[in-house]
Amino acid sequence: MKAYRDQEFLNSPDARTIRILAEFLEPFRRFRKNKVRDTIVFFGSARIQPRKTVLTTIRGLKKLIKKARGGKKSDLEKRLSAALTDLEMSRYYEDCVELARLLTVWAKSIDQEQRFIVCSGGGPGIMEAANKGAQLARGKSIGLNISLPFEQNANRYISPGLNFEFHYFFMRKFWFVYLGKALIVFPGGFGTMDELMELLTLLQTGKIRKKISVVMYGRSYWKRILNFDALVKYGMIGEEDMKLFTFADTPKEAFEFLKKGLLRNYPRR
Repeated sequence: MKAYRDQEFLNSPDARTIRILAEFLEPFRRFRKNKVRDTIVFFGSARIQPRKTVLTTIRGLKKLIKKARGGKKSDLEKRLSAALTDLEMSRYYEDCVELARLLTVWAKSIDQEQRFIVCSGGGPGIMEAANKGAQLARGKSIGLNISLPFEQNANRYISPGLNFEFHYFFMRKFWFVYLGKALIVFPGGFGTMDELMELLTLLQTGKIRKKISVVMYGRSYWKRILNFDALVKYGMIGEEDMKLFTFADTPKEAFEFLKKGLLRNYPRR
């Protein structure tokens, strides 16, 4: 048997380098085939749900609470409290859909081959919202999925041929950044912060030399979660590092900032 047909070998630790290389070469080939040159990357939580979905959950819980007694009722009330928080966060899903739609409409208007294609992590939540917004604008969008034991299944709004499945986080991150010309970071948890901080580090240290417009969406959320002002105060980052990103609170505000930056940094060729 030829080595490249030996599945036992290809799935072994000895062939890890080959598998890593495959996650570079196969997406490279597909991006080239689909003429993808530039992306606008959306990061954010997989757990943020559409407003309609959350409202349905709340209505169901309220009905159950009316009939429940004792400990069961207490448990349902806790679930209702969590659902009300989900409702508050659902605005970010809706805002993400609208922002992705605005960007896709604009991108199609400036180039028939549609540069600046929306790219997400391919899963549910904010990722789904980004792909959905692009689809509503009848544009292409990319999903860079990752195999996980929970949460992460490819959403149905990703364009045919542009749905990728990664095993290695670092190869997935590479493709986020390699084609990315702008980044929008919606509220999220460990994964979102990991992706954000790695990108800011690469920009801060000059490892990324191209211009990337970075928007942190949801000023109140991010300022509560990450105290950048304290990092400046204690000398952990410089004041100039605060210029690596900006905050936005509405789709229109984010859209105008990103459009201006993309046109300035990447004029039409």
